[in-house]
Amino acid sequence: MTFEASLIVDRDFDLAPLDRRLFGVFVEHLGRCVYNGIHEPGHPTADEHGFRNDVAELTKELGATIVRYPGGNFMSGYNWEDGVGPKDQRPRRLDLAWFSTETNQVGTHEFMAWCRKVGIAPMFGVNLGTRGPDEARHYLEYCNHPGGTALSDLRRAHGAEEPLGIKFWCLGNEMDGPWQICQKTPDEYGRIAKETAKLMRWVDPSIELAACGSSAYDMPTYGVWEDRVLEHCFEFVDYLSLHSYFVKPPADTSTESFFAQIETNARYIEDTVAIADSVATRKRSSKRLKLSFDEWNVWYRARHGEHLKQAGWPEAPRLLEEVYTAEDALLIGGMLTMFMNHADRLKVACMAQLCNVIAPIMTEPGGPAWRQTIFHPFAQAARWARGQVLRAVVRSPGYANARHGELPYLCASVVDDAATGQTAVFLLNRSLNDEMDLSITLRGLGMDRQLVQAEQLHSADLHATNTVDAPDRVAPQALNGVAIAGEQLRVTLKPASWNVIVTKAARA
Repeated sequence: MTFEASLIVDRDFDLAPLDRRLFGVFVEHLGRCVYNGIHEPGHPTADEHGFRNDVAELTKELGATIVRYPGGNFMSGYNWEDGVGPKDQRPRRLDLAWFSTETNQVGTHEFMAWCRKVGIAPMFGVNLGTRGPDEARHYLEYCNHPGGTALSDLRRAHGAEEPLGIKFWCLGNEMDGPWQICQKTPDEYGRIAKETAKLMRWVDPSIELAACGSSAYDMPTYGVWEDRVLEHCFEFVDYLSLHSYFVKPPADTSTESFFAQIETNARYIEDTVAIADSVATRKRSSKRLKLSFDEWNVWYRARHGEHLKQAGWPEAPRLLEEVYTAEDALLIGGMLTMFMNHADRLKVACMAQLCNVIAPIMTEPGGPAWRQTIFHPFAQAARWARGQVLRAVVRSPGYANARHGELPYLCASVVDDAATGQTAVFLLNRSLNDEMDLSITLRGLGMDRQLVQAEQLHSADLHATNTVDAPDRVAPQALNGVAIAGEQLRVTLKPASWNVIVTKAARA
């Protein structure tokens, strides 16, 4: 069967400029993300620093713009000094976050070399678990101060004459979590975040800082944590972080409920904005805090038991290696539309993680690298979403959800790039059985539109995966039948499909 839906945008009703840092990723010293992931000396494609060129090329294709490093939970026990200086003198440490042995063969300078190689901005974190403000300001001085001090000259002695120029810093990680090394109460964390931010800004006033929000929307302390933390550090930070991993609870494993997590996370963003603004009101401040959704992905299969921990303090064990389905890819696409539709306050987002560990890119030691299903919607959005996000008016039938009520089948976002005249439309049809006959009106965005790109991600089997033997089982295909007349587009979308349509105006 087929049902009708419509999408309308107007050039005069814009939301916000799209911050390209919404297409960020995350690299943690966890499992095979770094070692035997992005870094594998001896691999046939490895460069002189041991970084795999095949993974680097896939990272470029993914289109990631910023990368969070070195954790994650790993951050709360990390000594930055262990990862600088001669590699043969670096200590081996027990990593209490993931019960592994950390060799420190990849550290600050190696990772910055990789960032330059793939053309991605760094987003570093400081340890506010076992350490505090003093170590944080020392790390920043080492990285960013030009020279003439002990720490900046030490960096120069380590081969980096010029400052590393790391401009975005996270003040710890998930400090509300009982799993965290040196968990904090909100008042403890708020105080240390304030003092750390103060010292770091004195060292380098040009940096941006993100404080830890709750590690999940369903944490018992959510809301109270944000309010108390910001009571202390509101004036000293630029962003508050959010983390979310999408699951299928045993009580309801339906695809419909799985897709409803798009709305759950939209509410998470909106509720967090409301809390931040209430703190601003209490402080009589006109400042509007921005959000950094710096961990997000599907993660529920490889979450327990041997997937989480292995005995014997191994090096780079296979941990959290989720294998993604077509269904997962559709949810990722829908989440990206939702992120874009909150571009007024959401400025940064990092898919966790980049390689092997709950990741869009998978590798085999000594063997190939390939794209997981979730690689594709991210790469498409990162490639085409540029410019101004427009307010999308969606009219669509839908389905009932116990938590959110009636949900429309259509999830959509529209981004218009005045510099190129291109308008990108991102569409998820959440109906599992019916095609969508969709009318799109791009009001005021120019006539005589030409089709630039039209792709769909669809699989008759929602459980289909990409593997080393079948790496392209789920991949974008041409979306045919896009009809254009003036400002109007018409297209029929397959059930359970993610779609991207890019057009260009020939004249205003």
